[in-house]
Amino acid sequence: MSKCAFSLIFRCICVARKKKSLAAVYLNSRGYTQYHTIFLKFYAPWCGYCKKLEPVWHDVGVELKTSGSPVRVGKMDATAYSGMASEFGVRGYPTIKLLKGDLAYNYKGPRTKDDIVEFANRVAGPAVRALPSKQMFEHMLKRHDVLFVYVGGESPLKEKYNDVASELIVYTYFFSAPEEVFPESVTLPELPAVVVFKDGGYFTYDEYEDASLSSWVNKERFQGYLQIDGFTLYELGETGKLVAIAVIDEKDPKEESGRYKEHFQFGHMDGNDYINSLIMGEVTVPSVIILNTSNEQYFLPSEPIETMEQLVQFINGVLNGSAQAYGGDGFIQRIKRVAFDARSTIMSVFRSSPLLGCFLFGLPLGVISLMCYGICTAESDDGSDDIDAHKREGLTDEEEEEEEECQRTPELEGPDEDEEDEAGEKDPDEKKTD
Repeated sequence: MSKCAFSLIFRCICVARKKKSLAAVYLNSRGYTQYHTIFLKFYAPWCGYCKKLEPVWHDVGVELKTSGSPVRVGKMDATAYSGMASEFGVRGYPTIKLLKGDLAYNYKGPRTKDDIVEFANRVAGPAVRALPSKQMFEHMLKRHDVLFVYVGGESPLKEKYNDVASELIVYTYFFSAPEEVFPESVTLPELPAVVVFKDGGYFTYDEYEDASLSSWVNKERFQGYLQIDGFTLYELGETGKLVAIAVIDEKDPKEESGRYKEHFQFGHMDGNDYINSLIMGEVTVPSVIILNTSNEQYFLPSEPIETMEQLVQFINGVLNGSAQAYGGDGFIQRIKRVAFDARSTIMSVFRSSPLLGCFLFGLPLGVISLMCYGICTAESDDGSDDIDAHKREGLTDEEEEEEEECQRTPELEGPDEDEEDEAGEKDPDEKKTD
């Protein structure tokens, strides 16, 4: 019986070690160089966010290993290898980077297993993937909400497309295909061309009207109407568009959003918590808000929007400058932001743990109050000297001499009186002797 139990325990240990080997490996300053593609997490032992990410990172390592991905998952203590962290520009924890040859790609998306694995598989593969058949094109069109495709042979546009794909592969996929894979409804004015398929239609890049290919791709990589969260809003800041957000439950996109796609990115956000913290105010639900991510200004309608005509009027007011702008990135707003963040932090601590909040904030305030009280009530040692000096300033020379003589008189009389007292206290026998 004991042998069976020992064998079972041994097998369990072997299985646990095997699972552990599938997860992330610890690396030093030279360990990462033995892998062509490695997904690396820089962490600090004391970092709470790093500890929260640890189980997710373990699952990412298991998923990529079991799926046969060439990406090796690892982690490095940035405090122990500060030189490596500085070389890769690590300024916060945790920092996630995918190292592919001589290139380093930052991951800034949601900290979930599916999103991280999808990022690793996308970036680890080729920057531009081929679509050789109609079936493959239709499959990818159903799989991806936004699809960039280069059509044509060798050209300067293709070289630009490859460069843009290498730069922006962290955000979306890039494909190349012959014109024959497209349905008959897709007509291109000329070849070569770069086309994006999204929102049930397609748009073609115009080198003369759309400026650089990189900026065009950066603007078009989002759907016309999407659900917005903190990560998405951060990425939308790079498009240069105004962001119109409906702070409501999820709704279907409207046709009017297509009319303003050049200047606006439309979307919805569930709940108003994030928006309230962003504008340091209160937004009612439902409502509409327009954000200018370039200067942190925002626009609110003067009255509740109930019809499409009111929404179009509000948008046109933002475009022509007649709408009132709030917020901004000025000095006063920065001070307000610091105060608001401090207040929010304190309130969150008290809500989650009142006793901890009292200890963290009550104890320092009590010590500071006692110090201030002691400083305010303390008497100066030189106070009496200052009073005497102030009195002497109002006296004449004769009065000062009289005051000094009065002070000297007790000093002269004091010893005589003491001698008389001592004489009076002599023993009667001593007096007879005298």
